[in-house]
Amino acid sequence: MKKTFYSNGKLLITGEYLVLDGAKAFALPTKMGQNLIIEEGSRKKIIWKSYDADGSIWFEDTLLFSDISKGVAAENESVKATLTTILHEAFKLNPDFILNSDGYIITTELGFPKSWGLGTSSTLINNIAQWSLIDAFTLLKNSFGGSGYDIACAQNDTPIVYQLKNGKPVIKEATFNPEFTQNLYFVYLNKKQSSKTAIAAYNMNKKNNLPRTIALNDVITSEVLNASKIQSFASAIQKHEAQMSSILETPTIKEAVFPDFNGVIKSLGAWGGDFVMAIATKNPSDYFISKGYETIIPYEEMILS
Repeated sequence: MKKTFYSNGKLLITGEYLVLDGAKAFALPTKMGQNLIIEEGSRKKIIWKSYDADGSIWFEDTLLFSDISKGVAAENESVKATLTTILHEAFKLNPDFILNSDGYIITTELGFPKSWGLGTSSTLINNIAQWSLIDAFTLLKNSFGGSGYDIACAQNDTPIVYQLKNGKPVIKEATFNPEFTQNLYFVYLNKKQSSKTAIAAYNMNKKNNLPRTIALNDVITSEVLNASKIQSFASAIQKHEAQMSSILETPTIKEAVFPDFNGVIKSLGAWGGDFVMAIATKNPSDYFISKGYETIIPYEEMILS
């Protein structure tokens, strides 16, 4: 019998990095996500095939139940080793999906290009958690680590405010539907950024006055959420960029790459890669294409609402 599980992709609008330390983060689930399709197999193994958005196979291998149940020392960070680790952690939380099965044929299907950084890993972890009847936040913590905002986006179909309180996720649905969403665009920077590397850099650079920094972030997040006019939204976004630039001791993406852009640009998620959000009074596609960035997606095409 075939079973299909689905999870939404994600974009983090405010609170990047700081969300790890308890700051409020404003995040948006995307219209594009990932499917996990489970079919019965045999011989105590999983035949696994992963498809990218264009229909090409980006990963294909066979995983043994014995490796999943005992865990394999990851000598490298190969896709197979990472996947086996996730499944091993799922097995530790609920072994029934391995112990009560003869085998599986598993297919994953991405609705966005894998390189985009919209949550290839988080959508997979949430789908595996749904399938194996375990808590996705626990599975994330025990395998990849991270704040978990991406898992919250995988599970929610509306904008959210996400916060860690005493290490536990607190998720609130947010209302965000201002008229100026027609002036928001998401631009792909043609390179995938490693979350692990970026988080390590943040941990090196975060300042001592973290409670004050988090309090300021939460005020700005509230301003972003409650902005009714594009001017106040853009102003709050600029404040956020300046704050993170100071913490990370890194120039903003606008300063570094787009200093002549007529509008506001914000890094999303790990700085320096994946997507940025552009705020512009007219369609900025010509500008970004002239700079070599050809993936420009309007808000309403990207965001689930």
